[in-house]
Amino acid sequence: MARWRNGTGTLTITDQEGERQAEIPLRIAASYRHRSRGLLGQDGIDGALLITPCGSVHSFRMRFTIDVAYLDRKLNVVAVHTMKPGRLGLPRIQARHVIESEAGAMAKWGLRPGVRVEIAQSDEELG
Repeated sequence: MARWRNGTGTLTITDQEGERQAEIPLRIAASYRHRSRGLLGQDGIDGALLITPCGSVHSFRMRFTIDVAYLDRKLNVVAVHTMKPGRLGLPRIQARHVIESEAGAMAKWGLRPGVRVEIAQSDEELG
């Protein structure tokens, strides 16, 4: 099991045959401070944000609509939802991590329930 830290990385999405569908730049929020802040105060995001550990999210005070993917311990996608600003997402019992992106991005990447993702964390650490 990975020990996550605040920083950057790459999110890799593969299809059922193991072929890479997409490689997405990723920011990782692992500390309480970074998880609490998430995408608040931003007008958008290039790529995606991994929030870990996390089982539910909200979009209060968000400036844009987001896609939210809930991941289990093995990085399998258990649910994907689009959330408009000002919403409260239901907790997902199986979820241990959440990926957030701009609305519509996950459909383009092929990120849907049942897909397993890979996350490679870079050496760059955010303060």
